[in-house]
Amino acid sequence: MAFDVGSMDEIHEICKIMYSDFANGFKFCPKCSSITFHTEDNGRSLRCEECHFNYFINNSAAVACLITNNLGELLLTRRAFMPNQGMLDLPGGFVEPLESAEMAAVREIREELNLNIVKLKYLISYPNLYHYSGINIPTVDLAFVCEVESLECLKPDDDVASVEFVDPEKIDFKALCAVSMEKIIRFYLNWSKL
Repeated sequence: MAFDVGSMDEIHEICKIMYSDFANGFKFCPKCSSITFHTEDNGRSLRCEECHFNYFINNSAAVACLITNNLGELLLTRRAFMPNQGMLDLPGGFVEPLESAEMAAVREIREELNLNIVKLKYLISYPNLYHYSGINIPTVDLAFVCEVESLECLKPDDDVASVEFVDPEKIDFKALCAVSMEKIIRFYLNWSKL
């Protein structure tokens, strides 16, 4: 199945914004604190002239979980905190160091919703810019279709203010917190009809 990640022009424009944020946001070398920390490759990495430390700008991995009830409605969360407080989101979060994406999905769903995943299947990934602390952090959002043990224990917690079950065909995509979430859900809609 073909999918749209965006045109190359869109991707290049996003990269310019991201690289600019990093080049302008980090003034000191994290290794030696030198002020000679700058980019030599249009912002793809930052290099220190003093200690020669290179910091490569890579994606942070995040997971997004698609969970449905017995009516086929998709579980969406409302964000409790900034960024995008109050907006709709798929449950999930960042992959922690030395954690697999699958482990992160299980952990995040337990932390955010008090649910236990019993089965998960990788679906697709999309790039995203997560605006936090004044800079855009590049992420790759890895989507999983998940089955949970039971929805009876469902309880919003952690950074989730509330949950909603929504017919996937009736989602207000403007109410979602990120373009990547919209793309994941649209892909899921097409995939689930196969």
